[in-house]
Formats: sequence, structure tokens, C-alpha cells
Amino acid sequence: MSLFPDLDDDPPPQAARLAPRLRALAGRGIYFGTSSWKYEGWIGSIYDEARYRTRGKLSKKKFEETCLEEYASTFPTVCGDFAFYQFPSERYWATLFGSTPEPFTFGLKVPEDITVATWPGHARYGGRAGEKNGHFLDAATFDRHFARPLRPYRGRLGPLIFEFGTFNKSTFPTPGDFHAALDPFLKALPEGFRYAVEIRDPEYLTPDHLDLLGARNVAHVFNAWTRMPGLEDQARLPDAYSADFTVVRALLKKGRAYEQAVKSFEPYRAIREPDEDAREGMRRIVARALERKIPAFLFVNNRLEGNAPSTIEAVVDGMTA
Repeated sequence: MSLFPDLDDDPPPQAARLAPRLRALAGRGIYFGTSSWKYEGWIGSIYDEARYRTRGKLSKKKFEETCLEEYASTFPTVCGDFAFYQFPSERYWATLFGSTPEPFTFGLKVPEDITVATWPGHARYGGRAGEKNGHFLDAATFDRHFARPLRPYRGRLGPLIFEFGTFNKSTFPTPGDFHAALDPFLKALPEGFRYAVEIRDPEYLTPDHLDLLGARNVAHVFNAWTRMPGLEDQARLPDAYSADFTVVRALLKKGRAYEQAVKSFEPYRAIREPDEDAREGMRRIVARALERKIPAFLFVNNRLEGNAPSTIEAVVDGMTA
């Protein structure tokens, strides 16, 4: 079966350039994709506007409900950031996986119900804002509400990503305290999935942390993020390749706040500010994965440079093998 579905219409120009190159890389175990996929700014480059017109006008509803099929004709994978905010239903999973061809894979962020120690003081958290999260690092809750509904689709899954935000000292006085809580959690996780851990505290990126992940065959997520070392610096850490697969999330330029990136880059039609450190870091990580003959999943966000597909194209353009 082809990794990419065939669509009747000629693809937009960037999609036509990218699809065969990403198909070839996927054949070598290198999977490039983006963080989410519902971006109207990609219409004309990745998406064909004619597919989403109703009565002569672009239908936002039709676009958001059906554009994943066209996305999958260019990219072999995507990171489902949506899962961070909820435990999706079995019906939702069936619809999602049914909307793409069988070889297409999903990386998924694990719901924050598992990775947030104390609920942020944000209005969207309602009455639980500021409260301790009773399901933090609860492997049984993860298994019951997330892993079990996904078991029928394990062949379609890339990494399941545990994203841990910045912890304050009252939660974990030292990185070692975090490791002491993380290790038994990882040990208790159900088998049969690829797990990856993303940290956003630079002081947590220690040899002990990477050794812990390596002992459990859990991937360190090489993440471009405002407070983390640059991707190229992370890529040079030999112990950061902690599993028999590799994960990259290229999210933000070092030092840039998320809100600043949104304000500067929306509606994400084009690259606004190239990040050569992140690009070269991704190339280095790909080269290491090819050398080790292990799969690599690289997810690029619009907030890194302004347009994720163009960032991916630039990274691939600069690869030497």
C-alpha cells in the first residue's frame, strides 16, 4: 500500500515538491510532519482551495473537517497536539484514524491530566485552577483512558509524548525529585507503545535524566523551546539519543515567548524569521538516526519560523544524504 493517498486533482505547488521527497525519506524511516494541520494559511501551497469551497466560498467547517486527507497526501505523519487537552473518545479515534490511509502515523501529546502537577491559574481550568492534580503521573489513569482506546491503532502510532512544563520548586525542589517520581511511572506504563518525554526546564536535562530514559527505552524529545538549549546543542549530546527511535519537536526559537510568535507569524503563510540553529539541529538528528538505522519523527510548528511546511522544505533542502 502506498504511504500517501492519491488525490484526483493536481496538488498545490509546495505539496507537489514536498510529497515525493518526504515519501523517500519515510521509506528510510525519517518521518517529517507538522504540529497540527488545520491552517488556512497553507491554502494555495499545501491545500487546494477548490476542495473546500461551498457555494463559491471557502467553507471553514468543511476545511477543518476534511483537510487531514489532503495533508496526508504530502506528509507521512502529524503530531496531534489536540490530545493534550482531553481524553478523546473511542468514536473520535475511529473517525480520526479512518480519515487517513493506513500507513499514515500520528504522534500524540498525552493529556495534561497526566503531566500537570498543579492546575494553572487560568480561567479555562475553572474551579480546579491552582489545585493539585490527583492524576499526575498516574499510570492506571493513562492506561484506562488513553492507552486502551488506542490499542486497536498501535500500528498507526508514532510516539506518545509526555510534555512536562516548567515545575516550580514547591513541586520538585531538585531535578532528582522529579526523576524519583518519573521512573516508577515509566516502569508502570503498558507495553506496545513508543513513549517520549519532553521537558522544558533546562536544568532537568542532566545525564541522570537521560540515563533514566535510556533504561526504559523512552525517547528524549529534542525540543526547540524558549527556555531550552538550542536543537543543535541538544543534538550534540550523545546520551540524548535514549531510545531505539528519535523524536523532535521544533516549536519556538530560544528566547521567544509563544504569544510573541503567534502575534508575529499568524496566519502562517510564509517563513518570517529563519532559525538556522533549529534547522541544523534537525539535520544532525536525522543524520544520527540514519547512522543508527532507527526511525525518527520530526514535528515542526508554525511558531518556529512562521510556516512549518516551508521550514521542513528548508531542512530537507540542506540535507546531504
